[in-house]
This record gives sequence, structure tokens and C-alpha cells, in this order.
Amino acid sequence: MSEVLVEYTADARIDNSRLGRSLLRVSQLLAIIGGVIFLLLILITVISIIGRKLFALPVPGDIEIMQMAAASGCACFFAYCHITFNDLKVELLTVMLGNRSKAVLNTMASLGVAVFGFFLTWRTYAAAIATLESGESSAILAWPVAWFQFAMIPGFFVLTLVGVYTAYLHSRAAWQPFSALSQKEK
Repeated sequence: MSEVLVEYTADARIDNSRLGRSLLRVSQLLAIIGGVIFLLLILITVISIIGRKLFALPVPGDIEIMQMAAASGCACFFAYCHITFNDLKVELLTVMLGNRSKAVLNTMASLGVAVFGFFLTWRTYAAAIATLESGESSAILAWPVAWFQFAMIPGFFVLTLVGVYTAYLHSRAAWQPFSALSQKEK
């Protein structure tokens, strides 16, 4: 069995398994791709604003590029946020619970993320196929909208895998012997 790198407190941590490292690397790669997308969007926006103000020549279709690419870029960040346990948590009601109870709740939350990721993957794929079949394109540039919908699918699919994996990590922490949890709390 692989060794857990950091002891369980309120969160499980990525173990040193091949699967854990692989999911982390894929999530990091997707996050980098999402970051590059947003950097390019910033560049397009700056060029468009300067062009509009100084030369009365904005980037054609800058708003539709922003809308379509931002959706694809956002989808790239979800898996990394979840696998590094940096997604939003509201601990107002759970702060008084013990580690085992928190681990059970975190298991259920990660399973919820996995189900949510699965539905996003499935429905985005279905929408992309329907959009491709209908031939829908952007109004100004006439770019196929389906391209950007298909670009969201890898991020949602990896989110599904990460949700299942982190649910496993949390459940492993939830069901470890009571003495192991109480020793780590000291």
C-alpha cells in the first residue's frame, strides 16, 4: 500500500501512488493550459482596447472570443483545485466535528464532485455534438461553437476522475482504525 505523504487533519492528501501522481500531473497540465488561455484573452483584450481607443480598430469578435475561450479555460481549473484540496469549503458547521466525521463528509462531497463532473462531461459532449450537427457558429467570426464546447470536455472528465480518487482518499482516512486517527490528532 502506498504511504500517505501528509497526515490526515481536515483533508486527505494525495498519496504517493502512480494514480495519484498521474492525476495531479494531468490536473496541473490542464491548469497551465487554462492559464495560457486566460493570458491570451488578456492580450486580445488589451490589443482590442488600445486599437479601439487609438486607431478606431478593435479586434473583430473580441467579445465572442472572450466568451467561448473563457468557458474552455475555466473548465481546465476545476480538477486541479479539487485534487489539491483548494476548492471552496465552508466549515462553519463542521468546525466542531472530529476528523472521522469530517473525512466522511469530505468523502460524500468528493463523490458529489465526481457525479457533477460526470454530468458536466456527458451534457457538454451531448451539447457539442448537437451544436456540431446544427452547424452553429459565432456571429462575427463564424467560428464553430462546438470547438469550444469540445475543449471543455477534458477538464470535466478529469474532474470526474479526481472526484472519485479524492473520495477514495477521504474514505480511506474515514475508515482507518480509531487509534490511528486519535494518535495523529495529538
